[in-house]
Amino acid sequence: MAVIEAHNLVVEFPIYSFTGHRSFKKSLLNLATGGILAKDAANRVVVRALDNLNFEFHEGDRVGLIGNNGSGKTTLLQVLAGIYEPTMGDLKVDGRITSMLGITLGMDAEVTGVENIYLRGQLMGLSRRQIDAMVDDIADFAGIGDFLNLPMRTYSSGMAMRLAFAVATSVDADIILMDEWLSVGDAEFVQKAKAKLTQMVGKARLVVIASHNHAMIKDQCNIILTLEHGKIVSTERTDSLS
Repeated sequence: MAVIEAHNLVVEFPIYSFTGHRSFKKSLLNLATGGILAKDAANRVVVRALDNLNFEFHEGDRVGLIGNNGSGKTTLLQVLAGIYEPTMGDLKVDGRITSMLGITLGMDAEVTGVENIYLRGQLMGLSRRQIDAMVDDIADFAGIGDFLNLPMRTYSSGMAMRLAFAVATSVDADIILMDEWLSVGDAEFVQKAKAKLTQMVGKARLVVIASHNHAMIKDQCNIILTLEHGKIVSTERTDSLS
């Protein structure tokens, strides 16, 4: 069963050197983060990036997050992925998560492609035995040949993204988190990556995706949350997916 529930979810980022030219810094921070300036229990100035969010997503849901830059979409995905801890409130996430937010996270330019498969796989919670069984398929999908045995710093950016994508999509997940529909690598790889991602999303039990493409969100999602300055300002639900 895949479930995500949030009750009065708050995420705040403290600002430790907030002195002088207060009105200028307030304007700058609001532009940069979209958050709301506040004070926490210790009287520190904080940016409230997510402000008392309440929602429930269940198996079968395809959730779209929309809003302007700085509205809190990416921060919400990062909290669901476990990158940030809630400052206040409750968050429940049941199900194996694959996060497509930072597919190169944990990869090291100084070690080989094979070693990076193991590094990234361990970050995804896989055992060495599980990774052993996946290496050949990952190598085949990435299609970078003998470069797999060379340090990643020798790769082109397209080759590095091919490998990262191949690892990130190598495990079936209950819950997929995405910040925009991912398009990676060079032109010849894009169609293969798109087909793999579409298959992966189709098999997932629950998907949460943030995007500026409102047409795609409306076409693919049965729940649409609109965020503004860290708050949910509207929730739209449809009876079925197209």
